[in-house]
Amino acid sequence: MTRLRAIALLAPPPNTSASPRPLPAKRRSKPGKSCHRVRCDPCLPRSAIRPSRRTTSTVAPRSFTEPGTRSSAALAGDKLRIICGPTAAGKSSIALELAAEGNAAIVSADSRQIYCYFNIGTAKPTREECARATHYGVDVVEPEQRYSAARSAMEAEEWIESAAEIDKTPVIVGGTGLYIKAFVEPLFHAPEIDPVQRAQLENELENKSLQVLRDWCRSLDPSRAHLGRAQLVRAIETAILTGSRISDLHAAHKATSSLETTSQPAYLVVDPGPSLASRIENRVAAMLNTGWAEEVRDLIDKVPADAPAWKASGYQAVRDHVEGRCDLSTARQRVIIETRQYAKRQRTWFRHQLPQSAVTHVNPEDSRSRAMVREWWERAE
Repeated sequence: MTRLRAIALLAPPPNTSASPRPLPAKRRSKPGKSCHRVRCDPCLPRSAIRPSRRTTSTVAPRSFTEPGTRSSAALAGDKLRIICGPTAAGKSSIALELAAEGNAAIVSADSRQIYCYFNIGTAKPTREECARATHYGVDVVEPEQRYSAARSAMEAEEWIESAAEIDKTPVIVGGTGLYIKAFVEPLFHAPEIDPVQRAQLENELENKSLQVLRDWCRSLDPSRAHLGRAQLVRAIETAILTGSRISDLHAAHKATSSLETTSQPAYLVVDPGPSLASRIENRVAAMLNTGWAEEVRDLIDKVPADAPAWKASGYQAVRDHVEGRCDLSTARQRVIIETRQYAKRQRTWFRHQLPQSAVTHVNPEDSRSRAMVREWWERAE
């Protein structure tokens, strides 16, 4: 009996259901304009095309000082500078000031600003801000396309090189921790799996309940049994089709990465503390006052409802208002709550995932913040 048939014939564990899990209906994508504006430039129109040249994966250790490795020419021995922190903390303002004073270019590490046309709700740089500083990593793909941290890491290499070509110091700015981590550390490459066997197994697992998947994963790869459906399926198929636990592969990769790291970046974590809540409220109000609902109304006619870009915080709430499912006040409150929850997750990530020895914390509302930022910048030279 093949491993595929073995898993197919497994009976559901006691007290669990194996009823089919309905899949969401897929709306057909509408054709749209190509949009790859990876460099934000006031001289370029919204639809300007500048596609990335890189098409291959980078698997070597990411070093910022050794010759021949990524960004070494751009940084010329400097540490990579990364400005991060929760949404609405004031990262962009600090980055713009540094760009003006330090002749820097801003490389976005934001998983939603990469989507074209979703502008107001993602707090993309305005034309005025683009006039003050060169931006990369904005308007990279169409709303219907999927975009990963791995792709961001690969394309950021080219953006850093482009910054060097115009004699600017690159600074990574954003709140998407996974993007930042993917850029700093060598990427994890999952084992090769036969696509036909994988499709067959996924078809077998598709109709299993979440609890059934958890129980099976608990016997195959226990440390991943608490994860979501997609990750459970990935753990099960890796264990069955390769004979290895994906948790063990991740652990080995992490150990190797820590040994291969040659230089820590310089992190600036921006966080205003308790006042972040009011900052979020003010930002949401400003977004709504500057036409967020009108932007969403226009996007509804152009972008399929299941497009990844719609997952950006707040867009579903504003869409519900535009389509008459809730009033503006309710939508505003939903956006505020969603954004606060997202900021809480960001804070947790930056607190636990960054090497604290390489981190400088700054409160933008502190009178000493400008001096602290300048000192951080100079230490990275």
